[in-house]
Amino acid sequence: MSSGYVTTKDGVQIYYKDWGPKTAQPIVFHHGWPLSADDWDNQMMFFLLKGYRVIAHDRRGHGRSTQTDTGNEMDTYAADVAALTDHLDLKNAFHVGHSTGGGEVAHYVARAKPGRVGKAVLVGAVTPIMLKTAANPGGLPMEVFDGFRNGTAFNRAQFFRDVAAGPFYGFNRPGAKVSEGVIDNWWRQGMQAGVKPLYDCVKAFSETDFTEDLKKIDVPVLVLHGEDDQVVPIDDSARLAIKLLKHGKLITYPGFPHGMATTEADTINADLLAFFKA
Repeated sequence: MSSGYVTTKDGVQIYYKDWGPKTAQPIVFHHGWPLSADDWDNQMMFFLLKGYRVIAHDRRGHGRSTQTDTGNEMDTYAADVAALTDHLDLKNAFHVGHSTGGGEVAHYVARAKPGRVGKAVLVGAVTPIMLKTAANPGGLPMEVFDGFRNGTAFNRAQFFRDVAAGPFYGFNRPGAKVSEGVIDNWWRQGMQAGVKPLYDCVKAFSETDFTEDLKKIDVPVLVLHGEDDQVVPIDDSARLAIKLLKHGKLITYPGFPHGMATTEADTINADLLAFFKA
C-alpha cells in the first residue's frame, strides 16, 4: 500500500493514496467540499478487502495537496485528475464522486482519454447545476452560496462545525443518531484545507453547468442520491441528471442525507459493489 504526490503542469502537488494490487480493477474516489481523500475511508477499506485497487486524492487546495490560490475551478480539477490517472496509468477505472466530487467525475469522464474509464458513479452529486437560473428555476438562490462563502472565509471553524452537526449528515433531523466522531472528522478535514481554495470552490460546485458533460459520457453511470439530502436537493440534481445520461441508472434512498456514504455506508457499499460487478 502506498501514497504519494503527482505534480501538475502548473507545479501543484496533488496528494493521493493508492492501495491494493496494481493488477486489480482500479476504483478512484473523488471527495466532496471541503473534505479530503479521508472521507472515503470506509469505502477504501471495504473495496480493498474485496480485492480491488483503491485510489483517492486530495483535490488541489484540499487536504494534503498544495493550498492553491488559483486554478480552483472544474476545468483545472479535471486536468488534475487526468494528471493523476496518467501518472498511475489507470485503465478501465471506475470513478466514484460525492457532491463536488461528483461534478469533478462528470467533468473528467467527459474528457478522459480512451480506455481510461470503465464506469462512473455520482453520489449526492452537484450535477447538472446547483444555482438557480432562468434555465434552472428549481436551483438554489445565490444567497445560499454567498452564505457558504462568507462562513468559510470569515468564520470557518464554527461554520464547519455547524454544517457537519446539522444538514450534511441529517443530524438536525428529529431522532437522528448523532455521531460526534463523524462531526469532528468532517471538521478536521475541512480545517486542513486552504481557506482561499475552499472559498473559490463554492463557485465551482454551485455555478458549473455539467449538462453537456453528462450528455457526452458513454460509459455506464450509477446515480445514488438521498431523498432527504438537505445540501444538494434531489429534485434539482439526480432526477435531472439521470435524464441526461446515455447509460444511467438511478437509485434513491428515502430518509438518507447528503453524507450517506458515511452514515449509511453498508447500504451504499453494497449498491456500489453490485454495480461494479454487473
